[in-house]
Amino acid sequence: MIETELNPERVLIMGVQTDRYMDEKFRVLMKEMSSLTETAGGIPVKSITQKLSRQDSKSSVGSGKLLDIKDQIAKEDIDLVISLNELSPSTNRYLESELGVRVIDRVQLILDIFAMRARSREGKLQVELAQYDYLLPRLHGQGKHLSRLGAGIGTRGPGETKLESDRRHIRSLMTTIKKELAQLSEHRERTRLRRRSGREFNIGLVGYTNAGKSTLLRELTMSETYVQDQLFATLDPLTRQMTINGHDAFTLTDTVGFIEELPTSLIQAFKSTLEEMRYVDLLLHVVDASSPDRLMQEQTVMNLIQELEMEHLPILTVYNKKDKIEGQFTPTLFPYVVVSALDADDVEQLKQAIWQEIIAASESFAVDIQPYESELLALYRQKTLVESVEFDEERQMYVLKGFRRQSSEEE
Repeated sequence: MIETELNPERVLIMGVQTDRYMDEKFRVLMKEMSSLTETAGGIPVKSITQKLSRQDSKSSVGSGKLLDIKDQIAKEDIDLVISLNELSPSTNRYLESELGVRVIDRVQLILDIFAMRARSREGKLQVELAQYDYLLPRLHGQGKHLSRLGAGIGTRGPGETKLESDRRHIRSLMTTIKKELAQLSEHRERTRLRRRSGREFNIGLVGYTNAGKSTLLRELTMSETYVQDQLFATLDPLTRQMTINGHDAFTLTDTVGFIEELPTSLIQAFKSTLEEMRYVDLLLHVVDASSPDRLMQEQTVMNLIQELEMEHLPILTVYNKKDKIEGQFTPTLFPYVVVSALDADDVEQLKQAIWQEIIAASESFAVDIQPYESELLALYRQKTLVESVEFDEERQMYVLKGFRRQSSEEE
């Protein structure tokens, strides 16, 4: 757990099971709220739930449940209440006035974690823009809490001075951020085009948060990456070169983990970052095979893949953490491979599965190379999967055969 303060905030989590939530899904989301709270540096002390057909427009929960929450805040010395359900600005303000402590919702909690995790300039700007967009209608009363606390879950990112500024100033800041993001997006597009013109095989890692993508990236590419058993351990895309069967013509890109009901503002904020995944040659969908919530997590990722318009890409499902599987395991997505990212033999098995998928999606080629064109031969070895090189005595030239990425109209 990451501690952001000397005394981590004691958190009460409240959730309303409306008609949109089946029992199992609601249970999973409430359990996930505890993990998100810990990732943000808080201590989940108490969870209080209520079943209603819809949220109360004034207080989210019923009046009796609100009194129960108030009692628990005093009894458990609670510093912060986090709502699973999204709260309107007026409901947020009412709850804070009634409960006497800060109140945030799941969206703000996730935004806070993203602000903590962002490392690149673009990542920080995207988080800041999403925070401004979310907090703008909620500025009333924010200054009081920020002045009193100076820190805490839900206050990371823009900071006290900016949030106490007037709305016109914040809208001006948002316009400036959008312009800079557009410039960074153009730069990333140029980089992407250079990589595609280089004809390397680009592979993308996607999956539910904490499925083990970063560990796989580290083991597949033998590189140092931040690996931690936490939600959203990786936020900024990270690309590394990968070698399979002696060929260096592969790049592997890690991305932010997906999550059930990812806030719309965040999907929009990170769509440009995730957009690069739309141009990969193969998606590795990493699944925590040991998770009791595996089926829901799989469906969440597949739904987001569709929303991000990536369903046309070939997908290899990587069922990870096989060493933690209890009982019989039955895969539900195909093609697939079952591995432990910490087992060298399994990693090699995964590489061979990637190789087979890439070959299946590639086009074969044969090219003649003159003996003096050694640089061209080296380039083919670097950018394609060379199967054989033979010297034709009669024609006095090399005949190179292998596989390369399928050419497309946009290249």
